[in-house]
Amino acid sequence: MANIFQIIIASIFVNNYVFARFLGICPLLGVSNKTETAAGMGVAVTFVITLASAITWVVHEFVLSQFGLEYLMTIVFILVIAALVQFVEMFLKKSSPGLYNALGVYLPLITTNCVVLGVAILNITSEYNFIEMIVNALGSSIGFLIAIVFLAAIRERIDIADVPEVFKGFPISLVTVGLMSMAFMGFQGLV
Repeated sequence: MANIFQIIIASIFVNNYVFARFLGICPLLGVSNKTETAAGMGVAVTFVITLASAITWVVHEFVLSQFGLEYLMTIVFILVIAALVQFVEMFLKKSSPGLYNALGVYLPLITTNCVVLGVAILNITSEYNFIEMIVNALGSSIGFLIAIVFLAAIRERIDIADVPEVFKGFPISLVTVGLMSMAFMGFQGLV
């Protein structure tokens, strides 16, 4: 149980994929203009990461490893992720058209979001069992959700602040992400 707790704290705070590994910066900057849109993207990514990690772990353990096809891991994982994103896109289009339209082009880009693939591959290379893998995937995706929602909240405040013209838009967002990364470095000794 202590190992599970360490994995979840490490994946959310210490080894946050956005702030410590710098994966997923494209959707982080692209969808973090409004808190509602960022939360929707974060939830969609959470669902995709968790489900993709579970499916890719099963495929790796029971297909690729059994037949000596580990060299196909990246290609197979990308195909699994792409299929899952298509299901999420169809579900959001039917159940929440407003969120679907707000996410726009960034929803299909979850397929190429390096956080999703990174978590799936690192779960395999870390040699987690199924429970540890699910906990790491869930923690990593919650870390992404925290990062994107926090940045969106800060960017909403920055939009009404008096920012020099040269810093408006992405420059101040990149500075903000850098400061948030330094703040998350404070968790390094936690686990």
